Amino acid sequence: MSVASIAESPASARDFTRQPLGKIGMWWFLASEIMVFGGLMGSYILSRIANGGWVAERAHVNTRLAVINTLVLLTSSLTIVEAHAAAENGQRDRTRKFLFLTVLLGCMFLGIKGFEYTHEIENGFTPWAGLFWSFYYTMTGLHGLHVVAGIIINLSLAIALGGRGWDTIRHRVEYAGLYWHFVDLVWIFLFPLLYLA
Repeated sequence: MSVASIAESPASARDFTRQPLGKIGMWWFLASEIMVFGGLMGSYILSRIANGGWVAERAHVNTRLAVINTLVLLTSSLTIVEAHAAAENGQRDRTRKFLFLTVLLGCMFLGIKGFEYTHEIENGFTPWAGLFWSFYYTMTGLHGLHVVAGIIINLSLAIALGGRGWDTIRHRVEYAGLYWHFVDLVWIFLFPLLYLA
């Protein structure tokens, strides 16, 4: 087969990937998000080393609430996996149920984080109280925004799957799952960096 015939055939380029374009797009998006969070975490680690470890500041974060939030997000990983499995098996109601559970767990995570923020701010630990707190609020706040985006995505899918578009949009549950797992993975890195180290 000549180079010209390959270039003329759009199917050959598409066959090369053998993946839906939406999935490839999601992986590229997640790669860019890894750069954002990776840069923040790297800056945090270097600043922490340069500033003596921030032991006093770290003593004021609520590790107990962070452990609960970690369990909430890990549970939400299970519910999004179940939603994807149900979508793959053509189970519309089960898919919607697990998407709604994922949304509920995401809201629970944000509620606990909001309570934690309120307590810290009331005690004078604001983003302007020091470099540690600036990093803390920036990283957890950015992560929280990603949780909000995931909640919106999963809720939109759950509502849309109740309509007529089941066959055309059920594959999007996988893309939502990839995003949600990324959100969970970021927290798995933030939790030890901010609460345990």
